[in-house]
Amino acid sequence: MRYDFDTPVNRRNTNSLKWDVAEDELPMWVADMDFQTAPEIVAALQDRVSHGVFGYSDVTAEWYQAIIEWWKRRHNFTMEKEWLIFSIGVVPALSSIVRKLTTPNENVLIQTPVYNIFFNSIVNNGRHVLEAPLTYNGQEYSIDFEDLEEKLADPQTSLMILCNPHNPVGKIWDRETLERIGSLCKRHHVIVVSDEIHCDLSAPGYNYIPFASVSEDCRENSITCIAPTKAFNIAGLQTAIVSVPNDNLRHKVWRGLNTDEVAEPNAFAIQAAIAAFTKGEPWLEELRKYLQGNKECVLDYVEREIPQLSIVSSNATYLLWLDCKNYTEHTKEFAGFIREKTGLYLSEGSQFGGNGKQFLRMNIACPRATIMDGLDRLKRGCEAYAEEKRR
Repeated sequence: MRYDFDTPVNRRNTNSLKWDVAEDELPMWVADMDFQTAPEIVAALQDRVSHGVFGYSDVTAEWYQAIIEWWKRRHNFTMEKEWLIFSIGVVPALSSIVRKLTTPNENVLIQTPVYNIFFNSIVNNGRHVLEAPLTYNGQEYSIDFEDLEEKLADPQTSLMILCNPHNPVGKIWDRETLERIGSLCKRHHVIVVSDEIHCDLSAPGYNYIPFASVSEDCRENSITCIAPTKAFNIAGLQTAIVSVPNDNLRHKVWRGLNTDEVAEPNAFAIQAAIAAFTKGEPWLEELRKYLQGNKECVLDYVEREIPQLSIVSSNATYLLWLDCKNYTEHTKEFAGFIREKTGLYLSEGSQFGGNGKQFLRMNIACPRATIMDGLDRLKRGCEAYAEEKRR
């Protein structure tokens, strides 16, 4: 391999949210990677730093072009320059959109279990979370369209936040599913905000489908939030994109983002994004293969050593959704027990809504040796928990 994903990077004492833990603890929870970003991005940032002046920044023509060419080449979807608005992050954009396009106490629909911060963006802005739980058959998730339509038809439902690919279950929604969602939302006058931040982290051989590419209904009734931050591990640089094809809708979103002061780039945001989309592809391809190797390693280990756990079938993200129903139906206590006994820090599932309380979420974007350390801790924690329950 051209790039090194095996050598551990010491992230302690770097103001890392993920690694601000006790010395003997191993964090495999929050969704950032323990790999250095692509060296091509580092070089672009070093070049920017060497200039030595860090005043106000503007969005450049190269930024638009880099994004347009990336989505056309990798995702077979041609966006137009006019659709694109810079934002400092997907979450700030989501919160701004909720504030601008809904009124207090209206419903914002989400398909649970789903990224827990969606709840914050809704509740913190005085709106009501309306869950349309995904259906789980013991192996993978799907959509209960009868339930979904009933909730979209509620006159109080004005916005739906779609997660594509879906975090935490790792699902890439197929074209037929997305088209059906788009048709239902158009019929019931519900705007779709599609969070596609994990789109470039599909497994080798799989490609995600941009929601706006599926049909005219999807394109004209949607807002898409995208970013290079997850795929290239540059979340701390605060760089994202909001794409809105519909002119009237785009004006409202643009007004909201600017009113909320989340549409101005810092000194490094534009250069980092351009470097990622124009020079980062070889690194990303190797990363995807390495992550798939990590996933296969986990699947094999769990099948052999912790057979009472099961892992939800997935084809995107570097997050694994661990079904713990054979140990407990409430993993908040389970996660705390494992952390206390072994130092392994995983995300407990209830915060994601739906049937999440029987799951743990595990971040496998780390060197293979760290994966093995985490798995050994997980095994010890599961064994100790089972023993504790038998007493």
